[in-house]
Amino acid sequence: SAFHFTAVFGTAPAAAADAPAIARPIKVRPLRVLLAEDNPVNRLLALKLLEKDGHQVTPPVDGRDALERLAEDSFDVVLMDVQMPELNGFEATAAIREGERGTSRHQFVVALTAHAMTGDRERCLDAGMDTYVWKPISHGSLTAVLAEAAAHVDRSRRPRS
Repeated sequence: SAFHFTAVFGTAPAAAADAPAIARPIKVRPLRVLLAEDNPVNRLLALKLLEKDGHQVTPPVDGRDALERLAEDSFDVVLMDVQMPELNGFEATAAIREGERGTSRHQFVVALTAHAMTGDRERCLDAGMDTYVWKPISHGSLTAVLAEAAAHVDRSRRPRS
């Protein structure tokens, strides 16, 4: 794809004491990420964004494969496509939550969805996902949910007093 745009910028005053502070990009420590995305283009985009930021990524191709990988290894966060063959994201998340029942474990699961209509967020949360990101995935939204996942992991690893 090729994108073109035109932008016109003015110059900033030399001393802008009242100017708002520029938001600094969020920096997230490297995480172990399970990226369950069946679409090759979406998977490659997410994989490149994640690896660029230093995350270790395992990319299963569907929900069933994701559950098998989770049974073999541990991950800080699961990025779960909602619509996948074999086992969709809702079914895979339900299986994860069922496996956690009666334990203190809680796998942080982020829904990846092209659905951004009213009620879609609630549907993902009601299905047991912790949060969600709309597709196409932006670097900023991905980084924000990974920061949330890192905070969850850090809280769960703290010794209880």
